[in-house]
Amino acid sequence: QVQLVESGGGLVQAGGSLRLSCTSSGRTFSSYYAGWFRQAPGKERELVARISWTGARTYYADPVKGRFTISRDNAKNLVYLQMNSLKPEDTAVYYCAADPKQVWPPQFEFWGQGTQVTVSS
Repeated sequence: QVQLVESGGGLVQAGGSLRLSCTSSGRTFSSYYAGWFRQAPGKERELVARISWTGARTYYADPVKGRFTISRDNAKNLVYLQMNSLKPEDTAVYYCAADPKQVWPPQFEFWGQGTQVTVSS
């Protein structure tokens, strides 16, 4: 069983940056596909970015292209989301997700509890 834990959220001014991290307790998820999702108040959860287990393949949702970067360090069992040029509309709870099946696009099975990101204007 994989338990995902996110960290790095917080309050930042518009135009600022944050880096989210995701790791797992229990089994390592270095061979899993991974992704970041977010859910803003009153809205459905949406995909932000995803990455293959090698890191060779990535995908970004249009609203974050050019501003966010997903990456991973399998030796450290970590997946990152670097968020630059943050906007108030990026405010949401951000969730890490993982899929062990190594099929693209991944169908995520494991989810973290989320970390709050708040961008002030």
